[in-house]
Amino acid sequence: MKNCKDCKAKDKGIFCDLAPNALEDVSQHKVMNTYKKGQNIFFQGNPPMGLYCVASGKIKVTRTGNDGKESIIRIAGAGDVLGHRSLFSKENYEASATVLEDATICFIDKVYIYSAMTENPTIALNLVEKLSKDMGSAEKRYSSMYQKNARERLADLLLQFSKEYGEQERGRIKLNIRLSRDEMASMVGSAHETVIRLLSEFKDEQILDLEGKIIFIKDPKKLKEFANMDDK
Repeated sequence: MKNCKDCKAKDKGIFCDLAPNALEDVSQHKVMNTYKKGQNIFFQGNPPMGLYCVASGKIKVTRTGNDGKESIIRIAGAGDVLGHRSLFSKENYEASATVLEDATICFIDKVYIYSAMTENPTIALNLVEKLSKDMGSAEKRYSSMYQKNARERLADLLLQFSKEYGEQERGRIKLNIRLSRDEMASMVGSAHETVIRLLSEFKDEQILDLEGKIIFIKDPKKLKEFANMDDK
């Protein structure tokens, strides 16, 4: 069992402000699991039993509608938590969580997390911050769906990935996240064929390079113009 103080994602997580003894206590009450790509962490409709903290890897959180269509709500990465909204609202999961790339995730039982929050209010404050950021991102996506066209939404998504997963490589920004075209289409609310066409157009206009599922952004300024964003 890895100690929380040695976790590379600690400074991004909800336990970042804990004293060493409190962090050690968390370590004693967590279960660390490794997941392979495609494995499910929890399912929509199931009751929450605790909190999941992502140490490494990427996870897609999806919701399935009455029509059976799956929509990606968000992508979680190192330092993020999963299942917190349902846990504290005492409702069943409204979404499922599936591993996009091999991940290490720690599970903390709900009885302990409630106790830890009482003893260490900073945990509760950090969770509120996570929830607020999640809500802000959801509101931005909802607004984008109605105010922007497919081209603008895709450019916006690529810029978001650039900010969260971008890495400079030979004058380009490599997006260290691999999504299928269907998954990208789900995130921007467009058809699979539309995303393929738009990516091809962006490539033809020298805005990005495509190497398999890996996307390299060559001209972020132009992409920002396509996203209909001001230069802030």
